Amino acid sequence: MKKQPLFRSFNYAIDGVVYVLRTQRNMRIHLIVAALVLILSLVLGVESNQFMILIIAIALVIVSEYFNTAIESAIDVTTNTYDPLAMIAKDVAAAAVLISSLVAVIVGYIIFFPKLNSFSLNSLDRVTQSPIHITAIALILVIIVVMWAKAMTKTGTWLRGGWPSGHSAVAGSLFTAIAIISENALLATLALIMALLVFQSRREAKFHSVLQIASGGLIGVLITVIIFQLFFKS
Repeated sequence: MKKQPLFRSFNYAIDGVVYVLRTQRNMRIHLIVAALVLILSLVLGVESNQFMILIIAIALVIVSEYFNTAIESAIDVTTNTYDPLAMIAKDVAAAAVLISSLVAVIVGYIIFFPKLNSFSLNSLDRVTQSPIHITAIALILVIIVVMWAKAMTKTGTWLRGGWPSGHSAVAGSLFTAIAIISENALLATLALIMALLVFQSRREAKFHSVLQIASGGLIGVLITVIIFQLFFKS
């Protein structure tokens, strides 16, 4: 084969990056988790050598996912019927992604646990001792606003469809309340992950559009922030 110019080779590589991001949900999840890990490393003040280890672990997971996609695509091109060997090849490629992900989790645990452990239980005490009625009021107001919006737009029901997404609004509200009350990066990050999972589930189930989910989450966050700004005393 004729050798390609260097810049064209780079373009092909970039096309591969974009293709996997567009077509592979797992890759998008990997990137979201990687971004959260990098943000957490900045918050906790991870040392430079530990940061490099995190980068290597993240790269290992991402590269494994790219190889997995390449192998699956190559197999799909060569066979249109069930082939036990093709299934084994796909399973082994998926296993490589799983193993690299487990290694990354172990690396993250080893690096982050001592730093997270340095946080006292004051954050949890703060959550348990905070006025629960403020969170309850914020959630009730979020639900009222969502129901009012759906009534005005005459779209969907509370549990399914319509503008805005009620589940996303509640998830955004709970994330905001936990982040404000705890003042703990770990708890806030876990709450954010849970909210993102709710957003993703509503989209995957095709109950809501991206705009409906985003607007619901934004409504939950804004209302909760306003309520806590007015009534919560740290």
